[in-house]
Amino acid sequence: MIVSLVLVILFLLQSKLTPELDVNARIDRIEVYKSQRVLKVFSGDKELKSYSISLGFSPRGDKQIEGDGKTPEGKYFIDRKNPKSAFYLNLGVSYPTEEQKLVAQKEGRDPGGLIKIHGLQNGWGWMGRLHLLRDWTAGCIALTNGEIKELYDHVPVGTPIFIYP
Repeated sequence: MIVSLVLVILFLLQSKLTPELDVNARIDRIEVYKSQRVLKVFSGDKELKSYSISLGFSPRGDKQIEGDGKTPEGKYFIDRKNPKSAFYLNLGVSYPTEEQKLVAQKEGRDPGGLIKIHGLQNGWGWMGRLHLLRDWTAGCIALTNGEIKELYDHVPVGTPIFIYP
């Protein structure tokens, strides 16, 4: 019991151990490694920071249809910012591409959409890093509220994002 409590406390404190991005940092590329549950941000060739993430509830494989719980794979870009998200703040990911829409249309399926990098659902921010205990989104990439605030402040619209298996 005490060991479990200590592990939970260490888990929660871990987010306090990573330094914040420099106020002048400019992120020009995002890379997501689904199998490692990591999002990395770069300026040029320099990795600025990495974040632990949660993914869609069924993360293996590439997103193909609405409701499959998968996080897409491939090259996209940040296409919008939403300061009034139901999940604190969010950065929109440009999924689906025109090609993905055509493939889905030919198969008579809906490719889905509204893929975001976001924080925790409003009212649930207190969970912090506990959200990392399982994949829970509908296909998005989830961070703590403090982490998405940091990205929101440093990632311009148009930033490329590469999502790997």
